[in-house]
Amino acid sequence: MKQNKIIQDIEGEFLKSTIPSFRVGDTICIHTRIIEGEKERIQMFAGTVIARRGSGLSETVALYRVSYNTGMERVFLLHSPRIAKIEVTKSGDVRKSKLYHLRGAFGKAAKVKEKIGVSAKKQETKVEENA
Repeated sequence: MKQNKIIQDIEGEFLKSTIPSFRVGDTICIHTRIIEGEKERIQMFAGTVIARRGSGLSETVALYRVSYNTGMERVFLLHSPRIAKIEVTKSGDVRKSKLYHLRGAFGKAAKVKEKIGVSAKKQETKVEENA
């Protein structure tokens, strides 16, 4: 058996099947489990997807948002056990695969055009039909 096949079999056990389909430019909300001492709580981070890279277990997504006049960027591992849920809020209409130009932008310059006619619920039903 080849080494790649063995690694894929091991990683396959840890891959999440509940990840919705989203692309760069979409606005998503990621619910993260935060452990403080003995307590556990859920914290949400909503932002625009500016980059998606990797594949398999090491796939990451970078989110960007502006809050309190400060730009925040956060990178999440998609298949991490710390991620409780991912929700797609808006689907964006972009032509680039990396939106790093949004990093310093505020106001209208930081906006991404929304795809008209495609709502998050319609995308979810498409994913369920394909699965």
